[in-house]
Amino acid sequence: MPNDQPTPAPGTDSADAPAHDRAEDSSPGDPGFLGLLATGAAAEDYERPVLRARAEGAPAGRLAALERAKLLALRVRTELEDRRRREAELSALYATAHDLAGLRDLDAVLRAIVRRARSLLGTEVAYLTLNDPSAGDTYMRVTDGSVSARFQQLRLGMGEGLGGLVAQTARPYVTDSYFHDERFRHTRSIDSGVRDEGLVAILGVPLMLGSGVIGVLFAADRRERVFEPGQIALLAAHAAHAAVAIDTANLLAETRKALTDLEAANEIIRNRSAVIERASDIHDRLTELVLRGGGVRDVADAVAEVLGGEVEFTDPERAPAAALDRSRADGHAVRDDGGTSRSSEAESGGDWVAAVWAGGEVLGALVLRGHPTLDPVDQRTLERAAMVTSLLLLARRTAGEAEARVRGELLDDLLDAAGRDPRLLRERAARVGADLDAPHVVLAARMADAPTSGCADPPHPAGADRRRLWSAAAHLAATRHGLAAVRDGGAVLLLPLGPDGDPAHSARRIATRLRAALHAPVTVGASAPVPAPAARPAAVADAYAEARRCREALCVLGRAGQGAAAADFGFLGLLLADTRDVDGFVHRTLGTVADYDARRGTELLRTLSAYFACGMSPARTKDELHVHVNTVAQRLERVSRLLGPDWQTPARALEIQLALRLHQLSGAMARDTEE
Repeated sequence: MPNDQPTPAPGTDSADAPAHDRAEDSSPGDPGFLGLLATGAAAEDYERPVLRARAEGAPAGRLAALERAKLLALRVRTELEDRRRREAELSALYATAHDLAGLRDLDAVLRAIVRRARSLLGTEVAYLTLNDPSAGDTYMRVTDGSVSARFQQLRLGMGEGLGGLVAQTARPYVTDSYFHDERFRHTRSIDSGVRDEGLVAILGVPLMLGSGVIGVLFAADRRERVFEPGQIALLAAHAAHAAVAIDTANLLAETRKALTDLEAANEIIRNRSAVIERASDIHDRLTELVLRGGGVRDVADAVAEVLGGEVEFTDPERAPAAALDRSRADGHAVRDDGGTSRSSEAESGGDWVAAVWAGGEVLGALVLRGHPTLDPVDQRTLERAAMVTSLLLLARRTAGEAEARVRGELLDDLLDAAGRDPRLLRERAARVGADLDAPHVVLAARMADAPTSGCADPPHPAGADRRRLWSAAAHLAATRHGLAAVRDGGAVLLLPLGPDGDPAHSARRIATRLRAALHAPVTVGASAPVPAPAARPAAVADAYAEARRCREALCVLGRAGQGAAAADFGFLGLLLADTRDVDGFVHRTLGTVADYDARRGTELLRTLSAYFACGMSPARTKDELHVHVNTVAQRLERVSRLLGPDWQTPARALEIQLALRLHQLSGAMARDTEE
């Protein structure tokens, strides 16, 4: 209704309004916004004066003025909150810089960085990765709030995952939902670690030192969260302080290490006379060991006692490969730098390795552990022990060669005299520790100059290479309770079949062992299993013929220096093997498709047959099957997932067509038998 009196400010004339509302609206020109600002009221409280005025029928001019005043007050409130937040963030950064400046230990610095990052952003988890220039990736270094062991051991390649992208581009990246973000490359290992930790929202900023990235600092939550630009800037500023602290800690650590090295050098000088005495002592002890017929273990124990560490003799395949090669080439004991070794158990990164070799053949290595440094005298002591060890091994080998000849003669009889008495064969085998009633595999081996040079005989058939191959093969046979002989320009071995019962695996393993012993590629072909050689001696000769065919097939196919059995050659294996395992070939080639048809009641095999019969034309195939072309396409797509994307390449297509024909033939024969 019209009113001649001025309209009072909302709330000033309402007897029912709360006391604090009347206090806020005590002035016609001020509806209480200043009071709200002064008390730090919530944003929704600023709407009440406008709502009351609208409810009391205030004129439009008054409502517009209130709306403008409300917006201005909210803007002031936002500005005040931003300033308070920035003040708190700056205070936190100053406190962080102060705390980091007081730390000296690198691990303590890293832990403090991560804890403060988690506190600054109020996240559930924070973590830090450091770049590994030698590996070309970045690895998890410190976590705070993490519960997953897999996550704490992650390594990220450059450009992989959010962290790898930050490390590669030196730019911050943030995601509010990690698994739905396609801006960075997902990998199975990284996603598995993130999933184990339960992380969803992740923010990562680079740790910059100069113009280079040394790592990445992260803050993350286990729920979706939007990181504001101010929070990103805050974490980036914290990362800048952190990088300086890390650099300072690293410099201090390097300084400490330099001082330690100087002290160690002084200690070496002080101990020079004691080292020389130890060298003289070991020389006398090694001489005594040789004279009284000591063994390799006695030599290792004597060196360990003198040098004050643990000394072990290892076979060539168990010794650190890189260190063994350097020691053999230089003729000196070398320190293992952590390079690739043939056994992960032998990798220590701080061992000393002295090659034990004679006549170009590596017999093994003496490995010294628990001795971080060696002066020249101690190093020479280890080298002299390696020479003595090689002499002892050669002496032992001389005795073993007689046994090897016995093993070779027995294998020659199995290959050449199929009518031998099984009882006598068993007795002769028992004398050399072989059990000819157990399943065995026949392996044909020949040296090649290089993996692609073929398997032709060496220029000097009776030269050193042939003798080295025979010696290595005889050693393998003796250690594995088998037999070995020289035959047809190479070596033939009869070895017990491994626990997996896979001749192909045996061939690859023996090729690797011979290559390690001879430092040259060796091609090895394997036969099908021979159930009991003593019971059926003739089967050994047939198996040797199959092994030779496999070896020659490797050479023809350009795979010299590898090991394989007939099953490795696809349909060619049907020609190479004596058993003609047609069902096995069909199952290896089409088993996944046939199993899928059997489980789902589909017609993928029939579609494949029609597809090849129609010249690999989907259009003609759909006419042959009386289905839509899309159905053919869907079935072929399913076949591609089952057989692999290369199933239509000429070589694979030929194998598949042959397997289809054999499958159809076996099915027709089975139906004829039933009828």
